Amino acid sequence: MSEATLSTPDTALLGPIQQLLEMGGPVMLVLLALSVVGLVTFFYLMITGALFAPRFSRELKQTVAGWRQQPGRQWPAKLSEPAGWFAATNPLRPMLRDSMSACLDGQDATSLREDLARRAQKALQPFEAPLKIIEVIAALAPLLGLLGTVMGMMDAFGAMAAAEGRASASQLSGGIYEALITTAAGLVLAIPFAAVAAWVEFRLRRINARMNDALVQIISAPAVDAGLPPVRVQQAADGHAPESHYSKPRVAHAAG
Repeated sequence: MSEATLSTPDTALLGPIQQLLEMGGPVMLVLLALSVVGLVTFFYLMITGALFAPRFSRELKQTVAGWRQQPGRQWPAKLSEPAGWFAATNPLRPMLRDSMSACLDGQDATSLREDLARRAQKALQPFEAPLKIIEVIAALAPLLGLLGTVMGMMDAFGAMAAAEGRASASQLSGGIYEALITTAAGLVLAIPFAAVAAWVEFRLRRINARMNDALVQIISAPAVDAGLPPVRVQQAADGHAPESHYSKPRVAHAAG
């Protein structure tokens, strides 16, 4: 097999990249590096989100519904039973179990709300850094493309000035074409990453809202097991209702 045949696959792979680098200059190299970082971050975010993001599964929905109808020790015990590996990676499962047990044990409402807010924020915290990286790439890519265009235009007009105005139109248009490559590359990189960042932020906010709803349903239900009476809100002397022992938790927003 000849040497030319052996080098053909490498040439086919490196040819377009080398051409882009030659046309776009050092700015194009930065844009290519950002694209690699963005793709790695995106796949990491998808895999991590699929495995470790809070999920309101059918089992958890049935457990919360049963708790609301008749709170009791059987519901946190059900969530304490051994589960599959995929279910065990769901951080919402131990949060619901511990909140049910805390309600049955009569834990202080303020400390329970603070603990749930801290744990909810911690459950979504691993996704904030990848989201921020994608947002930064979406914001920097068009600016870097514009920088490359400005630098390319400066080189084109510098060559024209060196030729004392005798540069042909084809030479000038070719330099401008090469300069605009970086702007196009920056926009091509920024548009999909901006869409991904908006979608991920929407998903995080939706997950946060569903966690809030599930925890509120648990805490607002009266604990009737172990001799604990249902919670009754009595009117104070000034006509305002005091805070219930099982008031709604404040769960911090996930992104931004």
